[in-house]
Amino acid sequence: MADVTVYFATNRMPDPASPGGFGSAIIPGSTPASYAVVPVTNVDLNDADGGQLGTVTALTPGNFTPTVQAEIQSTGKNLLVFIHGFDNSFESAIKRSAFNREWFAASGVPEADTTVIAFTWPSGGQLFGSLPAPPDAAYRHDQDMAGRSSAHLASFLANVLTLVSQTRSAGRRAFLLAHSMGNHALAAAIASGVASGGVTYNEAILPAADEIYTTLQTPNVGMYRLRDLADRISVYSSRRDIAMDLSRVLNRNRRLGFDGPADKANQATYRPATFRSVDCTDVYDFFGLIPFDATHQYYRRSRTVRGDIAKLMAGAPVAPGVSSLSAFVLGV
Repeated sequence: MADVTVYFATNRMPDPASPGGFGSAIIPGSTPASYAVVPVTNVDLNDADGGQLGTVTALTPGNFTPTVQAEIQSTGKNLLVFIHGFDNSFESAIKRSAFNREWFAASGVPEADTTVIAFTWPSGGQLFGSLPAPPDAAYRHDQDMAGRSSAHLASFLANVLTLVSQTRSAGRRAFLLAHSMGNHALAAAIASGVASGGVTYNEAILPAADEIYTTLQTPNVGMYRLRDLADRISVYSSRRDIAMDLSRVLNRNRRLGFDGPADKANQATYRPATFRSVDCTDVYDFFGLIPFDATHQYYRRSRTVRGDIAKLMAGAPVAPGVSSLSAFVLGV
């Protein structure tokens, strides 16, 4: 068990009746996102949805307070910026941010022991819509909310780049991690414009990305300009990912998280030094009672995938370009 401080921003509407005080409705585009701090106690690596949220403090519109920004830097740790995916209530998004921090720290790699900053967009926190809504209603709602979060997420990314710059100037490292539909929100934010001013993350990590597979190769569309925000981009995909397989059907196109980027072997488009496409289809080193969830959450269930991500965090050598991971030992 561990206690984790999560620094967060959200464009969810305040809702006193919801755990943590934020619901699943989106704030108007002209309203600044909320920035705050919340402790999560009793984080358990055997339960991604475990832990308890404490009291939200330092709540302010538009950016973290100067005191909070100084606190983030004073931890002396590398920085992990996390954008969650589909089917996450505010409470779940914060708990999973805390879990991710502990999961990577548990790799034993010192650089993977990070300070976590989360952006939580207004996912409904539901896998399926309520009847008589169609079966894909919850998915379509979340996809719409992720896309409509572009301006607030872009503003968040611009604000956090100041912290990234300070972190890197101090000789530490910074990572951007977007899971699942968080990549759709990220693509919308990047397409709307995020001026880096030359500041970059060391690594952008995109596991199970629920975004069209051409998003990284079409100039000025989708996540193409992510290359301006990160020194290297690593896409993790799996053809065993049930959620990505269903997403292919719902969106009627191939998904980045299913079989990696379009034309991924083209080294002119994806220079091996700065782009990685990692196939995790043959990773079987974790067990999940719910296959839909387990095959989509391999980045925080598989020790093999975690080991590769921890190498990124440490700046250690990893396989460039197109590669694959495999493991056949069941267990957690």
